[in-house]
Amino acid sequence: MYLRVINLHKHFQTQAGTLVVLKDINMSIEQGEFICAVGASGSGKSTLLRQIAGLDSPTTGEVRIGNKVVTGPGPDRGMVFQHYTLYPWMTVQENTEFGLKLQGMSKKQRRDKASYYLSVVGLTQFAKSLPKELSGGMKQRVAIARALASEPKVLLMDEPFGALDVHTKESMHEFILDLWQRTEITIFMITHDVEEAVFLSNRIYALGARPGTVRKEMKINLPNRNHQIKRHSIFHDYRDELMDLLRSHGQEAVAA
Repeated sequence: MYLRVINLHKHFQTQAGTLVVLKDINMSIEQGEFICAVGASGSGKSTLLRQIAGLDSPTTGEVRIGNKVVTGPGPDRGMVFQHYTLYPWMTVQENTEFGLKLQGMSKKQRRDKASYYLSVVGLTQFAKSLPKELSGGMKQRVAIARALASEPKVLLMDEPFGALDVHTKESMHEFILDLWQRTEITIFMITHDVEEAVFLSNRIYALGARPGTVRKEMKINLPNRNHQIKRHSIFHDYRDELMDLLRSHGQEAVAA
């Protein structure tokens, strides 16, 4: 297994006492997989992603990339957020180069590498544009190019398409699938959108809430990955099973 989350718990101390956000999380991800974690608000999705990214530390348990325990952020993980986090005063090229500049890469090296990844995401002609001149989907592609420019082993995505309209979201789904297939990068994405998770991923971890726990691991085997598949019964079966699971756990949490 390339990425592993092992017996992970995360607690926070509040005025009301100890808040258990994640409880006994175990996950394993092979190199080159596209994995989604799905859950409603309160399931600890973003907290889990922060543990994997090294932006926060587990209360107990650990995250491993290969044979190394994650103790902080690193170039082996690239991060893409829901909101594009682009610097508005920088051009697309400069935004893409930013992480490479922080790493101390020479001007020519970072220009060449950023230019390559802008071509990968189809934005070469917008290299000199400012973020305000781009659509939402284009901004997210710049954010993905910036994450890829450091050539991470794992791309971590925090509800990256949640702020997009339906049409743009569908286009971005096709884009990220094509990118994944061409680069063979490992992707771990969190989302609350059940259809999105079923459409994109090899496997899904369904998270229950309060505290966040892994309710089920689902393997997704679709005959194809175009939007026509959403009309087929196999897609509906996966979607309905996942929605029923999340809905039933939500009712249990309310009853408790």
